[in-house]
Amino acid sequence: MKKIMLFSLSILLFSSFISADQDNTKEKTNINSTLDAWHKAAAEANYNAYFSLMTEDAIFIGTDATENWNKKDFQAYAKPHFDKGKAWSFTALERHIYFDKTGKTAWFDELLNTQMKICRGSGVLVKIGKEWKIKHYVLSMTIPNDNSSEVIKVKASIEDAMIKTLKSKQ
Repeated sequence: MKKIMLFSLSILLFSSFISADQDNTKEKTNINSTLDAWHKAAAEANYNAYFSLMTEDAIFIGTDATENWNKKDFQAYAKPHFDKGKAWSFTALERHIYFDKTGKTAWFDELLNTQMKICRGSGVLVKIGKEWKIKHYVLSMTIPNDNSSEVIKVKASIEDAMIKTLKSKQ
């Protein structure tokens, strides 16, 4: 009898792991669809579709050190770009998705093909009802390690001034 109970318990535990993995697979598919739709909406300059995929308290951090926007400020920045019919075009080359224990929060990183060449995006999504929404997104330009000295020279004067200003606020 003990062997039967142990076997039954093993099957039950194994089934729960399979079910959890299948749930993650389904949710990863949903998250990929959300992120792909978000990037597509920007490429098509579809302002409403783009911003509907973000939470109301979303944050967008761009490639420039001054670009740290809440959703409202990001919308104000982006609106003229979308109104011209051309925003930006990002296509995922690679993406990794992770979940917290509740399955209601996910974070990701992605490599993107962009007009700036390869960029890295990373962020956090939350599940609201049955939909995944982007809560936080960070866009970074990638710099080959062998060329970092050249890039530092290009940005040094601008960012030295910014560093001085930011330090004075501490």
